Amino acid sequence: MEKVLVILGPTAVGKTKVSLEVADILKGEIISADSRQIYEYLDIGTAKPTKEEQKKTVFHLIDLVDLNKRFSASDYAKEAKKIIREVIKRKKVPIIVGGSGLYLRALLKGFFKGPKADQTIRERLKKESGKFGEKFLYNRLKEKDSEAALRIHPNDEMRIIRALEVCELTKKTITELQKKGEYEPEEFEFIKIGLKLDRKKLYERINQRVDQMMQDGLLNEVKKIKKMGYAFASPLKTYGYKELLGYLEGKLTLANAIDLIKRNTRRYAKRQLTWFKKEKDVIWLDAEKDDLVFSIIKEFSKNT
Repeated sequence: MEKVLVILGPTAVGKTKVSLEVADILKGEIISADSRQIYEYLDIGTAKPTKEEQKKTVFHLIDLVDLNKRFSASDYAKEAKKIIREVIKRKKVPIIVGGSGLYLRALLKGFFKGPKADQTIRERLKKESGKFGEKFLYNRLKEKDSEAALRIHPNDEMRIIRALEVCELTKKTITELQKKGEYEPEEFEFIKIGLKLDRKKLYERINQRVDQMMQDGLLNEVKKIKKMGYAFASPLKTYGYKELLGYLEGKLTLANAIDLIKRNTRRYAKRQLTWFKKEKDVIWLDAEKDDLVFSIIKEFSKNT
């Protein structure tokens, strides 16, 4: 069974930087596991690899999807597996890098064979969301399936609706079905390396990164995307974008918007950490370890 390296961890922990060094030494290619970097135009706000970084190493599954298109975790798993096979054929090392829990679960474990979409239910749920507010469906999900609510971002309307839809159709939670469902046979052996950092330091990094994103032109990025007609696209309802859209619509001051980006990013990181604690077989390494790159390569090599 072919081995695949996975570098995971919360946002701002330093996954991209270290993966570039690891890829250079291992002659690897990086496959993003980020549910926002998959979309076009979301560059600064998702900390997408820069053009310079993309020249150093081959990156896959970034800038792949139009902002108005739906791209599910199942879609991601299919594309990622296809690319992993291609990378292995080229005698390169596939390196999965990211922190999107659903994407990683879909790839590492697979998805259960759930019920087909029911457009009647979906339309009704969307109307309820529009009538009672964006948090209404998420709060219902927390009541019905608290584990799914931890995995799904409060603004990810598509996945929230899917989880509620499955619950209505099957009378079981999506979490319950995922645990008991049928999965595809394992094709690869994933060596999972997790990067950890003291919570206080991680939050400091998040705050500093948001400040840097603003200096790098995040507000102009949001203005451009809005001008292109994407203001109502689902990915724009996530942290870093929804707050600045609120500022542009006159609902927030710029200072308040920036503070909210920092707070919401920290909350997202907290949810990621809760998710990763439940992931089995992760080899956790200190993100500030002096020989971090060597340690990652050592752990991967001794498992190959």
